[in-house]
Amino acid sequence: MARYGMVIDLSRCVGCSTCMAICKAEHCLPPGILWSRLLIKEEGKYPWVSKRIVPLLCNHCEDAACVEVCPSGATSKREDGIVTVDYDKCVGCGYCVVACPYGARSFYREEGSSFPGEGLTPYEKIGYLQFQTGVVTKCNFCQDRVDLGLRRGMQPGVDPEATPACVNACIAKARFFGDLDDPESEVSQLIRLKLGFQMRPEVGTNPSVYYLR
Repeated sequence: MARYGMVIDLSRCVGCSTCMAICKAEHCLPPGILWSRLLIKEEGKYPWVSKRIVPLLCNHCEDAACVEVCPSGATSKREDGIVTVDYDKCVGCGYCVVACPYGARSFYREEGSSFPGEGLTPYEKIGYLQFQTGVVTKCNFCQDRVDLGLRRGMQPGVDPEATPACVNACIAKARFFGDLDDPESEVSQLIRLKLGFQMRPEVGTNPSVYYLR
């Protein structure tokens, strides 16, 4: 069984927010809900100023703190390493929101429209059916794309139809996806050859998202 993960090359990321936009569109995320974010920090003093951009998302940790604290079993980790949320089991306690070291979870409090006062668009009426209010949501590595691609004999990270939308849409080609347990996969080689590192390794969760400097 594969263990899926992502590699993000910080030297390539230009902070265009395409990953945020495509994620929002792909999953029809309600207003105020973001599964993909950008942390932007300016360093230095004029005229020698630089900008540091760090994309953030669920890290699909091997030892996920969110799984450990979930009292209802709504949050679980699949055999392929993808951490998922079952909205039918989620009781909205927020324990996972507090436990996550990466701030990757959003609480969906109430239904809203992107155009207040105008009601839901046809796209929202269909897309919002997957969500329930009073639950917690997060990035799921586009598991539907991964699963559908595998059923069709495709390879996640190689075939676009089986690869997370943010990876396909990245205009700077800064994102890579694949099997971390396969030493010959692109992600494994990048981590090994370019010294990929994990966010906040001191918390001991062993994230499946790696960064390259």
